[in-house]
Amino acid sequence: MSKTLFEKIIAREIPATIIYEDDLVFALRDINPQAPKHVLVIPKKVIPRLAEAKAEDQPLLGHLLLKAAEIAGKLGLNEGGYRLVINNGEDGGESVPHLHVHILGGRRMAWPPG
Repeated sequence: MSKTLFEKIIAREIPATIIYEDDLVFALRDINPQAPKHVLVIPKKVIPRLAEAKAEDQPLLGHLLLKAAEIAGKLGLNEGGYRLVINNGEDGGESVPHLHVHILGGRRMAWPPG
């Protein structure tokens, strides 16, 4: 099976602006930002989408969300706020079959989202 875009970035086969990395997750700037600050937080373990996560993934999923909050704070987004987005499936806007969290901030977000 071929590697996802994010697996290729993890393997350093494709360049990316990685702003955070630990043993479980990494974060990078989105190449097509939808807000002044748009970062992806991605688990190194391949989970195609949230709907396919298993009970044993719970610690990783918690780590993913806590790191997203920590990174948002380091980006200076705590005071004004930010949005976290997880796309699941084609209708949900998923473009890469590898679970990831979008951190969007630096502007007022509309509701409902597009």
